[in-house]
Amino acid sequence: MRRPLVQDRTLSRREFVRDGLAAAALAAGLGAAGRTALAAPQDDEAVKKTRSHSAGMEYRRLGKTGLWVSAVCLGGHWKRIHTVLKTLAVDPCNLPTDPGVLAAFHKNRHDVVSRCIESGINLIDIAGDGERDAYAKALEGRRESVYLAYSHPASEMRVPANRTAGKLVDLLEAGLRRCKLEYVDIWRCMALEQGGQHSKAEHEEMIKALDSAKAKGLCRHTGISTHDRKWAKMLIEKYPDLIQVVVFPYTAKSKALPEESLFDAVRKHDVGTLGIKPFASNSLFKGDSAPDGPDAEEDDQRARMALRYILANPAITAPIPGLVSARQVDNAVRAVKERRELDRQEKAELKRATDAMWARLPRDYQWLRDWEYV
Repeated sequence: MRRPLVQDRTLSRREFVRDGLAAAALAAGLGAAGRTALAAPQDDEAVKKTRSHSAGMEYRRLGKTGLWVSAVCLGGHWKRIHTVLKTLAVDPCNLPTDPGVLAAFHKNRHDVVSRCIESGINLIDIAGDGERDAYAKALEGRRESVYLAYSHPASEMRVPANRTAGKLVDLLEAGLRRCKLEYVDIWRCMALEQGGQHSKAEHEEMIKALDSAKAKGLCRHTGISTHDRKWAKMLIEKYPDLIQVVVFPYTAKSKALPEESLFDAVRKHDVGTLGIKPFASNSLFKGDSAPDGPDAEEDDQRARMALRYILANPAITAPIPGLVSARQVDNAVRAVKERRELDRQEKAELKRATDAMWARLPRDYQWLRDWEYV
């Protein structure tokens, strides 16, 4: 039986802190078993209790958080949403300004989130400046149906004036008030894309902020997002109690380095991982994501192959594509249900597609090539 889309009960801050202690104890117990391999068998009882559980969805343990999240989650970006709304281009992470477009946009986000919940997709990761407002609205009346991973660029480490623990926590609390949220499940603080550009003092302030926010009940779990592998590895090793989740790029062209891989630290310290840019900013596709476009069926197949390829790496908890239609949600769910390993023909097809993807990368996404080996 599907869980209802609307849930009336909202956790109080006191209940949240209480439940957080229980979750931490569970994570500690599970963590010891997961130190060397993150692809542990599902804990059936824990999985059944996860948010928006569906028998048709695969769930993966998000590292030491102890949360069981769907094998594909929803990334906050809405690139190419204009091809679904049939409007002029819409900023990929800020709200439309035209009132008519805004109304259609909010309906789209509500409908896509509904389809995700119905299908058992139970985590939304938000990263853009407008995303917190868009998804807070889409989740009105059903906040407890999903886990929410939160970040907000203008309130975090990318702005020099914010790089103190007190300012970061104050801005997080203000953001939660704005969105009428008691807490978020994961605060994954957004640093500079090249996190190693932060000074030691700055990243220490970030760590203090994560610790303080967790103690205050503003977030249940903590982590970072970065495009800097070495910096992420250093933080995981130095602050294993607070770097519980890491968000980083992982495409259908990515693979683990044979030595000194970021995944070595991820496995050792039982870190949950969410992979952004699985489709390389849509460079994987031939068409424009219009549901009725001539390339829609082939692009759906490419998306499924890419997701299956990424999920074959057990150190990736879940890719987080930005899905802009119910069709794309259904296609992602279908990918989870399909055979994980690609056959010889599919491998050849995916190689041709990802070679072309690399050739089509926009100038401002050439940095993704640095994530071919992780």
